[in-house]
Amino acid sequence: MSRTKIGLFGGTFDPPHIGHLILASEAVHQFDLSRLLWMLAPDPPHKLEQPITPLLHRLEMLQRMIAGNPSFEISRLEIDRPGPHYTIDTLRLLSKLESNVDIFLLLGGDSLRDLPTWRLCADLVAEVSKIGVLRRPDAPFDISALEEKISGVTGKLVFIDAPLQSLSSREIRRRVFNGDAYRYYVLPSVYEYMEENRLYRGE
Repeated sequence: MSRTKIGLFGGTFDPPHIGHLILASEAVHQFDLSRLLWMLAPDPPHKLEQPITPLLHRLEMLQRMIAGNPSFEISRLEIDRPGPHYTIDTLRLLSKLESNVDIFLLLGGDSLRDLPTWRLCADLVAEVSKIGVLRRPDAPFDISALEEKISGVTGKLVFIDAPLQSLSSREIRRRVFNGDAYRYYVLPSVYEYMEENRLYRGE
């Protein structure tokens, strides 16, 4: 029996933007994924000291952004269980719920660079079939140094072929706060929601 390939794309998505969509859609196409799960993090352990937009708003924006794409699905594995939420725990739970699957963990270049600091990072690498990476021009990383810290990780890496772009949620939040243009960095439905709810204006 052939194994099903599913992608796992986690993040705070605060807000979700076109860069996220580029990574997700290219991963589905290039890795021939049957589904891509968007794992919205309610309270990521590495951002406990940072202000994060309430889950209700982030979930609504994400739902609006992926609407209409049958390959995309929001997973509630982290939303519906108490934190803190570590990726290794989510992967293990997903493996129990999904039989006969190969899991592709999707990361931006900045997250790959920080992977050695993640909880049980070696176990995490062993748990997934592949790690799909979208390079970011503002987040270089040293593959040799990464391999020294996590043995075997380079054998799991596959790079997504897409134009380099450095768009980030942080940059969009900064633009909104400063009154700069940001409309075309997010989908129209997300832009409308952000404007209606006056998100990221420091109010």
